[in-house]
Formats: sequence, C-alpha cells, structure tokens
Amino acid sequence: MTSDPLPFFVYGTLRPGQSNHAAFLHGRVLTEEPAVLPDALLYDGPGYPYVVEEPGPSVHGELVTARPDEYGALLAVLDRLEEYRPGDPRNLYERVERDVVLGGARRVRAWLYVAAPRIAARLRKEGRLIEGGDWRARR
Repeated sequence: MTSDPLPFFVYGTLRPGQSNHAAFLHGRVLTEEPAVLPDALLYDGPGYPYVVEEPGPSVHGELVTARPDEYGALLAVLDRLEEYRPGDPRNLYERVERDVVLGGARRVRAWLYVAAPRIAARLRKEGRLIEGGDWRARR
C-alpha cells in the first residue's frame, strides 16, 4: 500500500445525488470525475451495493479527490461508514487500492471498498447482480 493520499472511487450511495453524498463528501472534496473500475461486478445489497472483483466486466462510479486538509478525516469517516477495520474478519467491506479508468484511457490509483471475502462468496452464489455495473441505473 502507498503512503500517499489516494483519491476514492465511489460507486453507490456516495455518488453525487445519492443518499450519503451530501452527508459525507460535501465540502471535503476538490473534484469528482466519472470513472470506471475494470474487472468488477456490482451486486445489490440491503440499500447499498457491493463490488466483487471478477475478470471482464466493469463498475461505473466517480473518482473523488479529497481536499488535502480533509483527507485524514475523510478516510476515517469512510472507513466507519463502510464498517471497515483493518484485519477484522467481521468486515462487510475491505478497503483496497486499485486502478480506475478516467475518460476511457487514463488510469489512476484509488481507494475503494470491495465486498469482504465472506460477503463476496455469498454474493457470487446468491446475490442479485446489477446489470451494467451502474448503481444509479439499477431501477
């Protein structure tokens, strides 16, 4: 893992216009740009989605760059929101570094929250896939 501040790839309730965007990102970010996470599937959860890494498809979202003075606080609040604690087997999500694609070509390293291994295994067996990988287009 890098020690440099990374942007965040958001794909569900933290996207602009979604339920958690204003509460958690408003005033804390410099930019939000459309981006795609390759090699991932999007599953519907109980009011929020999960990314499960799989070769081939992709997930749509935004790359969010935090204001430098807000980065540490934002990282902590997003970890709490996603119920992520390093090394905890009860995690719903794991925070990982991955490359996302902007504008069809430019790759950028970012933090994102993916389904924890036990959640991903369950979703692969019985989860409801969001066709097209876009949370906003799911309904």
